[in-house]
Amino acid sequence: MKDSSFEKVLGTFDVMVVAFGAMIGWGWVVSSGDWIKTGGVLGTVLGFILGGLMIYFVGLSYAELTTAMPQSGGEQIYSHMALGSVFSYICTWILILSYMGVVCYEACSFPTILQYLYPNLVFGYLYTIKGFDVYASWVLIGSATAVIIALINVIGTKKSVIMQTVFTVMIAVVGLILFGGATYNGTFTNIETQMFVGNNFGDIIGNIIKIAIITPFFFFGFDVIPQAAGEINIPLKKLGRLMILSILLTVVFYSVIVISIGLVMTKNDINTSMKLTGLVTADTMEKAFGSKFMSKVLIIGGLCGIVTSWNAFLIGGSRALYAMSNANMTPPMFSKLHKKYNSPVNALLLLGFLSALAPLLGRVMLVWIVNAANFACCFSYCMVSLSYLIIRKKYPDMERPFKNKRYKLVGGLATIMSGAMMIMYIVPNTNYTLVWQEWLIIGVWLLIGLMFFIYSKLKYKDKFGLIK
Repeated sequence: MKDSSFEKVLGTFDVMVVAFGAMIGWGWVVSSGDWIKTGGVLGTVLGFILGGLMIYFVGLSYAELTTAMPQSGGEQIYSHMALGSVFSYICTWILILSYMGVVCYEACSFPTILQYLYPNLVFGYLYTIKGFDVYASWVLIGSATAVIIALINVIGTKKSVIMQTVFTVMIAVVGLILFGGATYNGTFTNIETQMFVGNNFGDIIGNIIKIAIITPFFFFGFDVIPQAAGEINIPLKKLGRLMILSILLTVVFYSVIVISIGLVMTKNDINTSMKLTGLVTADTMEKAFGSKFMSKVLIIGGLCGIVTSWNAFLIGGSRALYAMSNANMTPPMFSKLHKKYNSPVNALLLLGFLSALAPLLGRVMLVWIVNAANFACCFSYCMVSLSYLIIRKKYPDMERPFKNKRYKLVGGLATIMSGAMMIMYIVPNTNYTLVWQEWLIIGVWLLIGLMFFIYSKLKYKDKFGLIK
């Protein structure tokens, strides 16, 4: 791919805030209560460490591949070199679904969190889906924000990264405030009474695995960096290290949040919070400082997380779609760059449009899209990890600024762990099996992909998969 298509505008700190901001998101505010009720405080931390370990090995594979082939498009480049154009198409198209999952998740989360801050914002009842009432104001806020963030990205990568930096710093500050308050006003006795969930060792391990299974959705985001590799202006070896560092920092962040909740909140406190607000982290902040205002401070941090994750995955998804178009895999309109801002304008507008539709399905969309995106994420990670092993064997002399010494161990563990997690979503009766609504989301996405595939195959023939 022609690196000259994009301007190299991203420095060291830019890379960190894009990756870290992408992985943090909003889950630490809205899902923390569910985590602790499922695995307990220590069980949740261990689950995140286990899930983070899988992401760590996948990240090591990505770090070597990205620094060896620093071109925008990432996964499309790696899988094509290792497995050919058809498998490259499948890998990248499903990866875009995982990005779209996050973007749609945030489009539904944004009006939800504003509703917590301003309950009177909800008006104009439309219909009910799975027990959730959808209101016109709720849909309008989510859809309008989707359009705004897409337009900010059209204006240019550097502009969107400036926004990413401000909001990521705010998330970190809020997290530190929560931990400080919990450490000062909390008690370890609370953690002792809810370390694990389960009546026996087998139950405890099973619940820890349940946490580990859902972690890919809350960790993936570092892989946005390979998508924007053509816009990064830092030493390649350093780039690989930054990707790994962003994963480790995210594991630490989630662990600190869970421990903070455990220090402050009892089991009854968490159950009450789940019933009344569903935002256990915000209620933890309120209890730690004895102030309703501080809960709103944390909610603002959550809003920042929504924007950083939303923004980062728009960057990643649009670059992946651009890369496919640039390789004659999707219609040529998606490889068009804006004349003034040099951004993949049509790819951004498509993703922005699809995310603007997500609020029409209400909050129930959050559960469906999380699971569909988790499956897509694990599938793509498995294919990239396999590609890493194949490329190492086929091209042993390739220059690798970031090089793993034990590549078979790294690639093997990354492939097995991500593949095992993917299978858990397919096999019936595993407690993680996708429901029909989630399969419908995946099926519709695959159908669109099949239409693009047939169109491009007929149009480009032997040039399908070849970079323009």
